[in-house]
Amino acid sequence: MADSRLVPDVRSEKASFNYMEYLSASCKKQWSFLDAIYGVLPFFGMVLRSRTTQEKSRQDNLNALALQVVSTQVSDEINIVRLIELAQQQNIYSVDIHLPYGLTDQQLVAIQEECKHPLTLLQKDEHLAVEILQQPSTH
Repeated sequence: MADSRLVPDVRSEKASFNYMEYLSASCKKQWSFLDAIYGVLPFFGMVLRSRTTQEKSRQDNLNALALQVVSTQVSDEINIVRLIELAQQQNIYSVDIHLPYGLTDQQLVAIQEECKHPLTLLQKDEHLAVEILQQPSTH
């Protein structure tokens, strides 16, 4: 039983995003054809780019991938869902998102409904804490 404490818990790693930085970078970015495809079909970009960045830390991977999926052309809710899904794909289940403003209750509900995984959202001022919950096995 004491040995179980020696095994790191992959669910304990936490990611942090400054949402404004990604929106700002998205505005300044010069888009290539592939970037445009990734913007329209972000999952395509997440899968391809995540395979090429294995040597970087998880947070570095997330930052690089987030630049590809966050867009000023879609709603905040969609961008936040993309960030959450991206973190989950990288096996990170705790995400802190620094926002330029607080989200409305309707936006929070929309984010929860749009995410593929059950999660808890806790907003305090301009910080949104996201915990992606483990789904029970259906054996």
